[in-house]
Amino acid sequence: MRVFPLTSAASAVSACPARKSWRRCRRCFSLRSARFQPLTSVMIRTGIGYDVHQLVEGRPLVLGGVTIPFRLGLAGHSDADVLAHAIADALLGALGEPDIGYWFPPADASIEGIDSMDILRKVRSIADDHGAVIHNVDATLIAEEPKIKPHIEAMKGHIANALSIRPSQVGVKATTNETMGFPGRQEGMCAMAVACADVPVRD
Repeated sequence: MRVFPLTSAASAVSACPARKSWRRCRRCFSLRSARFQPLTSVMIRTGIGYDVHQLVEGRPLVLGGVTIPFRLGLAGHSDADVLAHAIADALLGALGEPDIGYWFPPADASIEGIDSMDILRKVRSIADDHGAVIHNVDATLIAEEPKIKPHIEAMKGHIANALSIRPSQVGVKATTNETMGFPGRQEGMCAMAVACADVPVRD
């Protein structure tokens, strides 16, 4: 845990190792928060996320914000972007917040078909409310088909844009389940993710 006793924007600049303008200092203050409360400490926190969706006919396959041509798509109340959902839950875990089912209830008809990049933008807003700085997210998709490698850079770009971070702070990987279990039988896809963030601890 790094301790930065701060009483003003000026002290934030002097305490910040990056020596940035207080308007740009993501380590000491949230860019979008106007509260600027004194910080007593900044804790490095991690979170994990996991999500799974069934593969069905008649649905688009959306992964990491990218629509991928495939004979099957993922079923869900939203666009069923299993990769984005795992990342969202990982970040919410790092913030100590409930999972995306709390923020986006499956029974809420008003958000049916919601773009999962909007879910990530909401998670970014929640992180800003905490004054948190997202260091990185890393996710792995488990699926037999289709090939994911050609789409990884585009996925990283969409995810980074939604979270207001750099593509270099996003990791996306894919693996098969060696034909075992429901992913191996192509009954569904699942994804795992981890996230790391600096989260201020306030008085």
